[in-house]
Amino acid sequence: MERVQHMLEVAGPQAARIAELWWFFVALTAIFFAGIMAALLLAVLRAPRADAATPADADAMRRPERGAKLAVTSALALAVAGLFALTLSSVATDRALAQLPLQGAVNINVTGNQWWWDVRYDDADPGRIFSTANEIVIPVGKPVLLKLRANDVIHSFWVPNLAGKKDLIPGHETTFHLRADKAGTYRGQCAEFCGLQHAFMAFEVTAVPPEEFARWQEAQRKPAPEPAGEREKRGRELFVTGTCQMCHAIAGTTASARRAPDLTHVASRRSLAAGRLQNTPENLAAWIVDPQRFKPGVNMPPHVIGQQDLDALVAYLRSLK
Repeated sequence: MERVQHMLEVAGPQAARIAELWWFFVALTAIFFAGIMAALLLAVLRAPRADAATPADADAMRRPERGAKLAVTSALALAVAGLFALTLSSVATDRALAQLPLQGAVNINVTGNQWWWDVRYDDADPGRIFSTANEIVIPVGKPVLLKLRANDVIHSFWVPNLAGKKDLIPGHETTFHLRADKAGTYRGQCAEFCGLQHAFMAFEVTAVPPEEFARWQEAQRKPAPEPAGEREKRGRELFVTGTCQMCHAIAGTTASARRAPDLTHVASRRSLAAGRLQNTPENLAAWIVDPQRFKPGVNMPPHVIGQQDLDALVAYLRSLK
């Protein structure tokens, strides 16, 4: 990736607000920590020294120390003021995060599943709606409105370079907005434990110039290309007549299921299995044969398939760009 998952390497206004709040929290709490350590050191240095021969001072606890009351009262007042400042800054940041202008926003539906992300780009014209999986492409400088849902358990959408976290709750749609001001590819992650493969439920957000985004959208709206050779034709036949079409969809074929990622342009994606594997022919073949080896508990079953048929199926899927 061009950029890593890092909340302090900001690439948008939402993340910048959160980073500012983080630095304010760090600075203020560091000041208080230094003050507490200084008071502790002063107390240690001022403490009376004694040895075994020193008589006990029974009145030590009852003898008032000059200035102690003022020091404790002042420290308490500073602590309350500090907590009040942290609370106000947190509320102000929360309000700022909700005020991103959404004129001309790109509308995207994101559905969390165990353990992958279904991504659908909305459009006023139903014929221009298309779906992808685990990889989100957005235009630089334009707001993005995300509608978040979960199909099974609670998930959490988090791409720290761009924005904070938002939970996806079954039966409840939530909205989330962000904007990328720098081109690049940013790693996202499910931030709510959602089962055995929670750690391998990643996604990518790629921000590109608006012209490039428009070209990408048009390419994604096209159906899958026709097979170029006999091996690819055999692969498509295996796909649409076998168990693959029971869960996956490929636009332009009879496969139209929605239980698993849309594979219309799967060859153009950088990874497989929600970031678990690089999208290479070898990994694709291994994933088809035994997905449980890489993501135990995933819904996709293993497939017993001859080598020639496996090669044909991989060749067909690799042609879907």
